Amino acid sequence: MTTTGERGGIVRAQPRRAGFAGDLVSVAIRALRSIPRDLETVVPALIIPVFFFVVNIGALEPVAEQSGVRDFRAFQLPVAIIFAVTGVSRASGLVTDISSGYFDRLLLTPMRRTALLLGLMVADLALVMALCVPVILLGLVVGVGFTTGVPGAVAFVVIAGLWGLAFTGFPYAIALRTGSPGAVNSSFLLFFPFAFLTTSFLPQQALTGWLATIADYNPVTYLLAALRSLLSDGWSWSGLWPGLLAVLGVGTVSFALAFTALRGRVSRG
Repeated sequence: MTTTGERGGIVRAQPRRAGFAGDLVSVAIRALRSIPRDLETVVPALIIPVFFFVVNIGALEPVAEQSGVRDFRAFQLPVAIIFAVTGVSRASGLVTDISSGYFDRLLLTPMRRTALLLGLMVADLALVMALCVPVILLGLVVGVGFTTGVPGAVAFVVIAGLWGLAFTGFPYAIALRTGSPGAVNSSFLLFFPFAFLTTSFLPQQALTGWLATIADYNPVTYLLAALRSLLSDGWSWSGLWPGLLAVLGVGTVSFALAFTALRGRVSRG
């Protein structure tokens, strides 16, 4: 756009940068507003963990308690939470933006490139923490309690949310590299080895053979232990720090893949 200056010269109007925080907030708000229009990607993230939580308690509680699990319901609540928050992202919406050309149009604006991805991740963090609440309420209904009280419940939600955020890098990397809805939808399959080759049903000391070996190197093992410590053991730094380290490790890998894919997409745009 051009305008005429005081002396008749042509002044070219330039778009004004909103700042990184402004870019981040605008992307996050747009992503959050799109969630009600895309509930088919959110509702299963709540139904599936609730279903498995109820079924596992009904089918496995007597067996697990015979194997040395004192409170199987508290033991299973972190598993349900991890299923609720893992793989939930706006990557499918990003694919839609890519296929419609909207993402390329954003690249023509002064908006900072990292904010295009980080804004979506901020929305994801808010979403996965919100998804934790009904699952925790169900746990409270069936008798699960926090020995750490309300602060422990808040820490529980924050750690679970950080794990959900850490995992989002994988679907975003796939979305940015492929632009394929099918590939993004199948990204949740990456989580299955993490979910079942760990202490989902039995404590670590009860595992044997190759499963015990894999569980020792599985980051979800330490994440579950951290969440369970808030439920049953009280404030224990020795129980929390391995879980936080596992979140940091997975997040470092997934974010590196996502931002590398973003740079590749921007260079092609």
